[in-house]
Amino acid sequence: MKPIFATSTSLQLRLFLAVIASFSLIVFDSKFDSFLNVRLYLNTAVSPLIYAANIPSEMLKGVSNTVVNRRDLRKKVVEQQDKLFIQQVQLLALKHLKQENKRLRALLNSPVHADQRKLVAEIITVNSDPFSLQVVINKGATDGVYIGQPILNEQGVVGQIVDVAATYSRVLLIADISHGIPVRVQRNDIRAIANGSGELNSLNLPYVPHSTDIQVGDVLVTSGLGGVFPEGYPVATITDFTYQTGQPYAQVEAKPVVELERIRYVLLTWDDDNTSNNNAEQSNKEEAL
Repeated sequence: MKPIFATSTSLQLRLFLAVIASFSLIVFDSKFDSFLNVRLYLNTAVSPLIYAANIPSEMLKGVSNTVVNRRDLRKKVVEQQDKLFIQQVQLLALKHLKQENKRLRALLNSPVHADQRKLVAEIITVNSDPFSLQVVINKGATDGVYIGQPILNEQGVVGQIVDVAATYSRVLLIADISHGIPVRVQRNDIRAIANGSGELNSLNLPYVPHSTDIQVGDVLVTSGLGGVFPEGYPVATITDFTYQTGQPYAQVEAKPVVELERIRYVLLTWDDDNTSNNNAEQSNKEEAL
């Protein structure tokens, strides 16, 4: 095969002829569009190479987006889990507050006389002595609390104050073995004394004749005798009435209407006389100081 240019042709001449030919083709194509179809075929032929060359870039971009999306998704999942945990804790707190609010509302709506002053107190500690059923509340002499003051809750009678300090007081529960409270049967007004048994869920009614009309299920309320507890507050429910032949008295047991092992809030009440006396005592203390 004979080469286009002879071996003797100089490189400058070859370059000159190539430039002239290229320029001619450019001018010819721009004027007459003679190579339009040729360019179309060539572009079509090389298009797979263009797509193939772009594949690594697209793959890298896809992998990068996948990693970013997975990282963002994992971050969002962790954030949502944290939010869920916080909301669950808040929900527990809300449930606790709801129950606490319900108890406080029940206390304030308890059936006390309209002319009585009311004060809600919280139990801050329980007496560790197993032979004495007492609790300590966070109200004291500065709040007008006095020895012998009755203590109630939304269910009924809890006990009475036996010791008072400036900012706290000690309450003797009705189930304490040294405590007694005058009661009457709500059904027929039979009077008796309900003594503590030393157990939180049990009271005893001593010296009840076997012929007394008392039945299991009867509700005992305060009789008002003795001037300590106001009349009409629930105390206990009769759980047992047993009579043994030859014995002068029946064995009567009752269960306090208040769940003494679960109380947290109690209600202190004052009638007009106690309020006046406490105000006078407080004034005397202030004058002495």
